[in-house]
Amino acid sequence: MDNPIYIQYAAIVSPLGNSIEQHVDAFQNGRSGIELIEKSGYQDTTLPLAKRKEITTNRYDNLLREALEQNTIQFSAKDLERTAVIVSSTKGNMDLLPNDTFTSTRAIVAEYFPGTTLTIISNACISGVIAINTAADLLLADKYDQIVVIGIDAISDFVSYGFQSLYALSNEGCKPFDKARNGTTLGEGCGVVVVSKKPIGNYSVVYKGGASSNDANHISGPSRTGEGLVRSIEKTFKRSQLNASDIDFISAHGTATIFNDEMESIAFGRTMLDKTPLNSMKGYFGHTLGAAGILETIMSIVSMEKNYLFANLGFSEMGTSVPLNIITKNTEANLTTVLKTASGFGGGNASLIIQKRA
Repeated sequence: MDNPIYIQYAAIVSPLGNSIEQHVDAFQNGRSGIELIEKSGYQDTTLPLAKRKEITTNRYDNLLREALEQNTIQFSAKDLERTAVIVSSTKGNMDLLPNDTFTSTRAIVAEYFPGTTLTIISNACISGVIAINTAADLLLADKYDQIVVIGIDAISDFVSYGFQSLYALSNEGCKPFDKARNGTTLGEGCGVVVVSKKPIGNYSVVYKGGASSNDANHISGPSRTGEGLVRSIEKTFKRSQLNASDIDFISAHGTATIFNDEMESIAFGRTMLDKTPLNSMKGYFGHTLGAAGILETIMSIVSMEKNYLFANLGFSEMGTSVPLNIITKNTEANLTTVLKTASGFGGGNASLIIQKRA
């Protein structure tokens, strides 16, 4: 990439806390933000979910405000003239439909980034990774100098009932890639990164390239051959001018559903990545849907900053047909280049590569 693009984390809010430091502490100590919530599911069933007291219609807006209050990167009025905002979300503030979709989101964003253009990206669980890739493309086209990318989703009855109807929820904390995995665990959160032409903030990494694809297999089930994810990874390698041997760590999607984790293992095997250290972060803060790509990219950047591999929480025994190099304990490691992947309903797959600055 002739014109380098940079990514820096700005804010993170999840069941683990509302700062980078709180998230690092939880990851280092193997502490999950998931607990059993009484009468939270369809027909008042009990579900393991991200810690919260109740589901309310303003949770989405509260998450957004809290994250923007924690934002560590500020812009001058002059900067804002060349700044845009992208929000990635799968369902948005669904509980307020039909009277309010993203109207409140637009109003809140306008408070913190006045005069900026807001774009909404909603492509199931790959929304966050696609949002970062889109931001990079806009910068390369010289549309803006920096783009604030916000990933956000909140648990709602609509979301939890939907996942229950697909028998996709675990009756305990999720166990990505484990033999005993039996479904995902829903989480909620909001993460903010800034994608820019120049490095800003306390710590930034280089965006090397990214791509997306669709396997066109099923409305909710991934391709059994991993074809869509393979194409996404191969295109990302081509755009970044890197290959499998350059990758030091993979932040996988790893939802802990039977079919998703199996598909990912096959795709990583086909792309010669099955020996690369890998984790899923879903065991810490659950599957945060449209926020997942952003939250997990933030924690991947933290891993690079600290040269530290975080364990795959909930894993004890390999449960996929292609054995993977699952990170089973926190380990110090020299991390230069990281691959982030995502897969979602509708057959979507996306990936990106970030690298330490020289």
